[in-house]
Formats: sequence, structure tokens, C-alpha cells
Amino acid sequence: MDIFNVLTMVGGLALFLYGMHVMGEGLSRASGGRLEKILEKLTSSTLRGVLLGAGVTAVIQSSSATTVMVVGFVNSGIMTLQRAVGIIMGANIGTTITSWILSLSGIEGDSFFIKMLKPTSFSPILAMIGVAFLLFSKKDKKKDAGSIMIGFAVLMTGMETMSGAVKPLANVPEFTRLFLMFENPALGMIAGALLTAVIQSSSASVGILQALCATGAVSFGSALPIIMGQNIGTCVTALISSIGAKKNAKRTAFVHLYFNLIGTIVFMLLFYTANSFVHFSFLGTAADAAGIAVVHTAFNVLATLLWLPFHQLLVKLATLTVRDREGDESRTEQSLAGLQALDDRFLENPAVAMEQCRVACAHMAEVTIEALDMAITQLDSFSEEKVLRVMEDEDVIDKYEDRLGTYLVQAAKNEMQTRDSHTLSVLLHSIGDIERISDHAVSIARAAQEIYNKNLAFSEAAVCELEVFSAAVKEVVRISMEAVKTENLIMAQRVEPLEEVIDDIGDEIKQRHIDRLREGRCTIELGFILSDLTTSYKRIADHCSNIAVCLIQADKDVFGRHEYLNSLKEEDDQYFRKKFREYKAQYALPERVKGTPKVDMRARMQQA
Repeated sequence: MDIFNVLTMVGGLALFLYGMHVMGEGLSRASGGRLEKILEKLTSSTLRGVLLGAGVTAVIQSSSATTVMVVGFVNSGIMTLQRAVGIIMGANIGTTITSWILSLSGIEGDSFFIKMLKPTSFSPILAMIGVAFLLFSKKDKKKDAGSIMIGFAVLMTGMETMSGAVKPLANVPEFTRLFLMFENPALGMIAGALLTAVIQSSSASVGILQALCATGAVSFGSALPIIMGQNIGTCVTALISSIGAKKNAKRTAFVHLYFNLIGTIVFMLLFYTANSFVHFSFLGTAADAAGIAVVHTAFNVLATLLWLPFHQLLVKLATLTVRDREGDESRTEQSLAGLQALDDRFLENPAVAMEQCRVACAHMAEVTIEALDMAITQLDSFSEEKVLRVMEDEDVIDKYEDRLGTYLVQAAKNEMQTRDSHTLSVLLHSIGDIERISDHAVSIARAAQEIYNKNLAFSEAAVCELEVFSAAVKEVVRISMEAVKTENLIMAQRVEPLEEVIDDIGDEIKQRHIDRLREGRCTIELGFILSDLTTSYKRIADHCSNIAVCLIQADKDVFGRHEYLNSLKEEDDQYFRKKFREYKAQYALPERVKGTPKVDMRARMQQA
């Protein structure tokens, strides 16, 4: 074997890997996200998970892609760790389809039909059709189909090129001795694991092994340990994808590792123990592409059957490996507990579905109040850990908005009573405002972080004014959240007077800051931060007003925020005027005092 054979083999390998990549990308695009949606809606049945995992992997031709997808679902909270186990098991079975497709190259026969089954015969036809689709079609579906066809043709061309290039190795004694070394189970497993870890595809590494079978130097005794190692090596992709993810996502990757690692060890122990007594004769015979596919499939099916009754053990092993720590992911999971109320089976009964939505919205409101309180607290007593918690809470609230919005739209397709229809309208209008309040909580936390990091100093007057402002904002959020949770119209009517007071407070604080700036008792940099805080506070109050007005208008079967607000101001609304005066007195800013000293905010935060 000369240098040109080596170059041909490397070129064939490049074509093979590129063809597999192109085909996989085309298959993923052609699925149009439907496969992901199927996985998201998976029931709690592990057996169904196995079947779905196998089906999805067979379609997209990559167990690594399926596993990484599952890690992402678990990380985002869409899927639980227990549900992910079945899909991971099934993915290992689905990936064996590739080896069966590649084994078609070994078909022999003289009839036209048999010859047309060989990839070398039909791949050129697929390539021409694929090129025609890519060049002349304007439809995305046909372009995706063209990519799949071209990818398959390139893959098979690379396979044939590799097989032809390595055939001379049959006459090289060193190559034969190399594969005799791999008959040692430990060495064979290590070789297979390293190869798969490097190229991050068990399908590709199995294909390379099938190509090497063309030399006739690869016996089943050498191939079997390599295949076992390939199943371990494919876990690297999921482990890499879980870096920086949440704990359950990391556990999902370890479930994949333990499934393959323990399954391989058990299989190897049983097989070689039996071989010591029976002496399987086929181990000494030359392996072919079809034989490799049989071994690959048999192992993954048997490993799944072995683990299926004990799938909870995989979860426990992964949980022991990635342990919980107090206040870490368990806090996030607890915050997301309200989403469990949104079960699709309740959609058939709109009254029950709306009650579940109220429960989930109540949880969402509680997390929002907690995030805002924690953010405002950072202005007095800064903690980097609590700022991160505010951001985590904002991420949780985003998930609530997405899930609740989807669930409410699904529920709206059914006929429902007037009260339930009111609830649906209020929640659909309110969840966006609740989510925006959490965004402003993050802005407040970042402003506190900037104050602390830059060691800035507000004047004592500004600190006192912010304390009054903060108290009013917390109160308006508490009232509006309680109103939407309980659909309490009386509480909703209290929001708008307080929102008006908050607007006045914000305007007054801005004017006082300008006065202090002129007197040299404040800086422009602090002015920018104070302006951001004032804007966030006023917008939070605006979102609370949106929620309250929506609740009031839903009761009247009309939605017109501006008309309602104008009626309050134009007409002599006694209740509005009364509450406005009460809140104006309750949240009155302290008297202006000239020459007040600055307050070292960093020292104040550290003392607190």
C-alpha cells in the first residue's frame, strides 16, 4: 500500500463523513421541527419513549443528535429526566439503521434487481435527482430532499472509495497483526471508544469498520470489542453538550453513558464467559458489512431489554453522580412546579383547564413578586448570588409565559362558559405584563450591581426618596398580582390610583435629581442609573395597570384600556379620587433638604 492509496483512503473517509453530515442535516430540516414536538409531548411510558427514540434516530440517522436534543429538552424543563431515559435507550437502537444501509454494498448477484439494490448502482441516480432539486426547485422541501439524496450518494461514494483503498492492506502483515491485537477485548474496546469519541458519531465509526472489512483481515473476534467500544465513545457528544447545563441535563448525559458502559461490560462478561466454555467458531471468521450490522443491532437491542425493567436505576446512578446542592437547581425546579398543573388531558374540560391555568398563573405571580423584592433589596444590601437568583427567576417566568400562552390558546379552541371565557381573556392579556415586570426586576438588579461595582454614592435625600418609591412599587405589584390570582375587582380598582401616584413620584424624583445636579451634590453617572431605576419603576406600575384594567374590562365584556382610564380622569370618580389622596399621603416624599451628604452605597451594602 503506497502513499496514493493512503490519500485515496483519507479522501474516501472525508467524503463519507461529509456525506453523513449533509444527509443528517437534510433529514433534520425535512422534519420541520415535528420530531422535536413529538418528543416534547412524550407520555410517561418508558416503552413509548424507547419506540419514539428509535424512530426519531432512524429518521435523522444520528443517536448523538437525538441525545443532545433530549439533553436540551431536560435542560429547558420541557422534559423530565425520567422521560428522557426511554428515548436514550431507543436512540441506541435507531442508530443501527445506518449500519444496515451501509451493508447494502455487500450484496452480490447477477440479476438486474439485485444489482440495482447495490448503492453503487442507485447512488448516481439519487445524486442526479438531488442536484436537479437543488438547482431548479424553489421549494424548501424539495431542496431538503435534494440534500438528503446528495448526502447519501456522497456517503456511499466515500464508503466505496475507502473500501477500495484499504483492500491492498490484506497483503500487509503489520495490518493483519494490528487487528489480531484488537481480539483482546480491552484493547478493542479502547480503540473503538477513541475512534468514536474523535469523530463523535457511532454510525460513522461503524461505517469505517464496515469499510475495513473489505480487506478480509477483520475477524468477528476483532470487530466485536471495537463495536462495544464504539457504543461507549458515542457518549462523548452528549457529555460535551451538557457542559454548563443544569443538573438534570447533566444527569441525562450520564444516563446515556451508564446505559452504554454498564451494558457493554455486562455483555462482554457474559459473552466471553460463554465463549470460554462453548468456543464460538464464528469469532475466527472474516467479518463482513452485514455481520457488523447484525452485531451492532443485537447488542443495542439486548442492552435495552436488559435495562428496561431497571430504568429507574439509571436515574439513581446519574443522580448520585451529579448531586443536588441546597439552593441550586432544586430551587428552580420548585419554582417551575406550577407548570405541572397544565396537563393536556384537562383541555377536554375547559372549566378544569381554566382552574389549572389560574393555579399556574398564581405560581408565576409569586415568582415575579419574589424576583422584584429581591432585586429592589440589592439597592441596599448587594449580593452577587441574589442577583443571579433574580436572573434565574426571570428565566423561570419566561417558561411560564411560553407554556401558559400555548395552553391557553389550546383551551380557547373549545366552547366554554362566560366566566371561563373571562378568565382566559384576562390570563392571555396578563401573562405578558407579568413577564415584563420580571424583565424590569433584572434591570433593577443590574443597576444595583453597577452601583456596587463602581463604588458610587447617592445622597441621603436620594436614598430616602428611593425607599419611598420602592415601597409604592412593591405595593402596586402585590395588589395587581393578588387581583389577577383571585379575580378580585375591588383590588383591581385600587391599582390605577396608586399607579398615578407612582408616576408623580417618578417625575418628582427626576426633578429633585436635576436640582441636586445643579448644586453639585450628585453626578451625571448616578443620574443615568437613577433615570434607569425611575423608568423601570414607572413601567412596572404601567404593567400593573394593564393587568388591573384588563380584569375590570373583562368583567364588562369590553376591552378598552384608554377609554377606561380617560373615564376615570374625565368623570368625577369618587373612589379613584379617594384612593389617590390616600396613596399620595402614604407615599409622600420627604421634604427637600439642601446640602445633604452623600451615602457610600458600597459600605452601606456591606454593612447590611
